[in-house]
Amino acid sequence: MNIPFEPIIFGYTINIHLVLEYMAFFIAFRYYVVLRRKSTDIISSGNRLSIILGAALGALIGSRLVGLLENPIVVFSQQNLIQLLNTKTIMGGLFGGLLGVELAKKIIGEKQSSGDLFVFPIILGIFIGRVGCFLSGVKEFTYGKVTTTFLGMDLGDGLLRHPTSLYELIFLFMLFLGLKSIQNKLTLKNGELFKLFMLLYFVFRFFIEYLKPNVFYILGLSTIQLLCVICWLYYSKFILQKTINAG
Repeated sequence: MNIPFEPIIFGYTINIHLVLEYMAFFIAFRYYVVLRRKSTDIISSGNRLSIILGAALGALIGSRLVGLLENPIVVFSQQNLIQLLNTKTIMGGLFGGLLGVELAKKIIGEKQSSGDLFVFPIILGIFIGRVGCFLSGVKEFTYGKVTTTFLGMDLGDGLLRHPTSLYELIFLFMLFLGLKSIQNKLTLKNGELFKLFMLLYFVFRFFIEYLKPNVFYILGLSTIQLLCVICWLYYSKFILQKTINAG
């Protein structure tokens, strides 16, 4: 199989990344529905729907905004404008979705934490999406820098690069199992599972950015890394609390 993987069906070239992206949304949502049916959700159906809508809107805005900020210094042309409008990132989607949920909860007056039910569907969705990123090779800006190590792969441009999407797939698999184990063995407060997911995933993304050919930096950090720092600051109270309790 060659990368980028572009299957042809009935004479049409299939955008495998787009197909898997839509599959990720569908399968992740169905997984969420199954988990909610099996659990005792303390949030009413009406409020839960408002929260989902807030998450979706926040994720849409956040993914596009952060995607734009990854490379804000561009020559504006019709082609570049279309490309910028189509640029998105899961990191912006996650943090934007978080802010969208918090805003929706304030509007409807919901006090309960709402993120735990989303954790495993989100991980599954990201996993499926990352398979699409890997198969798209250098056509998706998720590939790594050129490397001379044995890990290097030709992702479509004839150069041996870090397959960072594969690294993330391995991490997501381990994260899924790890959080499942924590959920089963420890008694977590409502909302703590989601916080752990966000912190661990953002830690991973912070360090994996060093293997990517980013072109825009502030204080030596990429846009994604700055977002990771913002996320850690957002959860600083939780981090401090858990550090004190562990000590």
